[in-house]
Amino acid sequence: MIAFMVLFFISPLLLLAGISLRGEDGSWGLGNFAAFLSDPFARGVLTGTLALGAKVTCFVSLAALPLVMLYWHAGKRLRGLILICTLLPMLTANVVRTFAWVVLLGRNGPISQTLLGLGLTERPFSLLFSETGLIIALVQIELPLLLLPVFAVLNRADRKTLEAAEVLGAGRWRAWFSAIFPQIIPAVLAGWVLVFASATTSYVTQSVIGGARLIYLPQFVYREVGVLFQWPMAAAISILLLASTGVIMLGLTMLARHERLQGHA
Repeated sequence: MIAFMVLFFISPLLLLAGISLRGEDGSWGLGNFAAFLSDPFARGVLTGTLALGAKVTCFVSLAALPLVMLYWHAGKRLRGLILICTLLPMLTANVVRTFAWVVLLGRNGPISQTLLGLGLTERPFSLLFSETGLIIALVQIELPLLLLPVFAVLNRADRKTLEAAEVLGAGRWRAWFSAIFPQIIPAVLAGWVLVFASATTSYVTQSVIGGARLIYLPQFVYREVGVLFQWPMAAAISILLLASTGVIMLGLTMLARHERLQGHA
C-alpha cells in the first residue's frame, strides 16, 4: 500500500510541484506563485473558490439536519430506505447529475414554473449561470458525502445517553443535541472535509452551471493549460488550490481528532 501511494499519489504531486517552480525563461523559483498572488483578479478567484466551498458546506449542513433527525428516529426498514435514497444519486455520474440540474434550473424548468404558478414571480426566470443556482446544484450533489459518515456513526450511537438526559429533565431537542450530537461531531467534521474539498474542485458543475461569468480555480487551471499552454502557471495554481484546501481540511481533521479524544475521555 505504501508503494502504491508513493507511485500513484506522492510522485505525481512532487512532479506537479517541480513543474510549478519552472519559469518561462527556464529558470527555477517561486515566480509563478508570486505572479498569481500579486494579481488582484487571481486572488479574487482564489478567495471566491474557498468562499464557494464554505457556502456549500454550510447549506449542505442545513439540508442534512432534517434527514439526520429522520434517520435517528426511523425504524430499521425506513433507515434502509433512507440509506438507499442517499446512495442512489452517487450511482449516477456527476456529469449526468449536473446536466439534469441544467434542466431544473432553466427558465422552463420545474423550479421556475412552480414559483410562477404560485404567483411568487411575475415571469419565468433562470438560475443558470448564477451563484445561487450553482450552490443549489452542488448542495444536492455533495449532500451524500456528509450524510453517509453521520449515518454510520448514528448506527453505533448509544441511546442510553439520550434516555439519561431526558430523565434529568432535558427536553427532546436539548437532550438530542447534548447527548447524541457530541457523538457524531467527528463524523460531521469528516463530512465537512469531503464536501468542502469536492465543492471547490468540482470543475464540471462549476463550468456547466456557473458558466463563463463565474470563474473558479478549476476553470482557471483549465484556461492556463488548454488555452494559454502555461503548464508551470497551471501547476502553481493547482498547488495553491491543494494547499488552501489542505490547510482547511487539516484544521477540520485536527478538530475532529480533538473531539474524538474528548469523547473517549
